[in-house]
Amino acid sequence: MSRTNFEQLLEAGCHFGHLKRKWNPAMAPYIFMERNGIHIIDLHKTVVKIDEAANALKQIAKSGKKILFVATKKQAKEVVAQKATSVNMPYVIERWPGGMLTNFATIRKAVKKMANIDKLVQDGTFANLSKREILQITRQRAKLEKNLGSIADLTRLPSALFVIDVYKEAIAVHEANRLGIPVFGIVDTNSDPKNVDFVIPANDDATKSLEVILDACCAAIAEGLEERKVEMADAAAAEAQAEAEKAEAEKAEAEKNEAEAEAKPRRRASTARKAKQEAPAAEEAPAAEEAPAEQTPAEEAE
Repeated sequence: MSRTNFEQLLEAGCHFGHLKRKWNPAMAPYIFMERNGIHIIDLHKTVVKIDEAANALKQIAKSGKKILFVATKKQAKEVVAQKATSVNMPYVIERWPGGMLTNFATIRKAVKKMANIDKLVQDGTFANLSKREILQITRQRAKLEKNLGSIADLTRLPSALFVIDVYKEAIAVHEANRLGIPVFGIVDTNSDPKNVDFVIPANDDATKSLEVILDACCAAIAEGLEERKVEMADAAAAEAQAEAEKAEAEKAEAEKNEAEAEAKPRRRASTARKAKQEAPAAEEAPAAEEAPAEQTPAEEAE
């Protein structure tokens, strides 16, 4: 079953493209028609593409990997921040820091600097600084929080990039392509879909349009995370059961060895008793054989 439907996308205005004079010819397969100088996107293809992207996102989330959401345009910031936070994924809604993917180590240093400032505040060192130094560090911390606060938990490169408006976020798409990171993108009629691995043709300027698509994709991510939790719980239960069975087997083996150890002295005592009982009988038998036979009176007369 599809995660979205034609009527839902139509009501949200996902079908509106850009002016005809601003179109990118590479988007021709996704354009249904032109009306009043504006291209209309084929929503039947959009429904199919949303399902493809959602299934791929679900598998990525199920494997425990991170998906980075990128949207620096004004109308997308709040929606993306809300949806990405709901599924515990990193996002960039301010300026894209150049080299964030290709020069990830440097970005991590900036994030660590922010963590060090927090540590200064907690251990009391911050209070001993002069007013000027406190002001400078506070401003630096605020700037880092604004640009990098949403990716503070991103300790390694993301496994996928979800981009709103690939035309505006061309640098992010280029960096992802260079590193071989798959790109999911909401692509309007003025953008080039060639560098996007999972194209979602739709209106990338309307908040309602973005919200409908992000709802479907984030629901798929949430499903993937839930399935991962269930699988991990099942694996933990199976491991605990295996350990319990192993412990029972070891206990049974120990009891068996203990029983055998107790039985050995008994067998030895039984063998010793038998040996003692057989020893007198064995002594009597040779004595009987050695005793001379009594002579009859006739033999004595002879």
